[in-house]
Amino acid sequence: MVIKVFQKQWGEGCYNFDMGTLGYILLSTFLISLGALVGVATLAIAERVLEKALLFLVSLSAGALMGGAFLHLLPESIEEQELAPTIAFEVVLLSFVVFFLVEKVLTWRHCHKGKCDVHTFGYMNLIGDCVHNFIDGLVIAAAFVNSVELGVVTTLAVALHEIPQEIGDFGVLLYAGWKKQVALLANFLVALMVVVGGMVGYYFSFAVESVMVYLLPFAAGGFIYIASSDLMPEIRSQKTLLKSMTSFGVFILGVVMMYLIRMMGE
Repeated sequence: MVIKVFQKQWGEGCYNFDMGTLGYILLSTFLISLGALVGVATLAIAERVLEKALLFLVSLSAGALMGGAFLHLLPESIEEQELAPTIAFEVVLLSFVVFFLVEKVLTWRHCHKGKCDVHTFGYMNLIGDCVHNFIDGLVIAAAFVNSVELGVVTTLAVALHEIPQEIGDFGVLLYAGWKKQVALLANFLVALMVVVGGMVGYYFSFAVESVMVYLLPFAAGGFIYIASSDLMPEIRSQKTLLKSMTSFGVFILGVVMMYLIRMMGE
């Protein structure tokens, strides 16, 4: 069921904002921002246990992102928003390319001429996270503006990939020479960009309604890129049959979870 939030008050020349939808967006994005604090938990977990947990989270996240893109975001943009399939797929491709450029340019983590500056390494990581988290907020806002169900699904998918990412980002800052307390604070402040993106996405949706139609396939392209480029290679890298099949099973679990959520919504 799609919430009709694009209600324009023609007589007054302004927009009628849905405070309930804004509340969902703020709550969801803030909860995701709290995920940055997961770095604290990693300090008390043994390395072997942490590695196993990360593999589970990465596999589940990849499945949830793929399921969210193909079972929720794309069908919603084509069926509910009546966007032409060819245009939707073009936007997905464009999004895939944009996310590739963002990762290559802003989260670039390689050394030049055999010399590395670990401090720059840490700051570049934070810059990339700012952009990534802001986009996540826009995506969540776009989903909630269309329906609460789609918003919950998108928030869940974003949260599942944010948890292993934030653990990794926290480790990057520690490797760059940051103190644990400072790294944790910086990680949390950057994570709050999800909230900023959510607010901007919400108010922007009322200013330019037509743009929101394209944000859903754009989000789908981002989900597909993150899953296929960053997460699934980790699953494929498993060398033993047991670990490979376990990772694959958890990946399928993520897809099934998104499918069941869609069935319950219908």
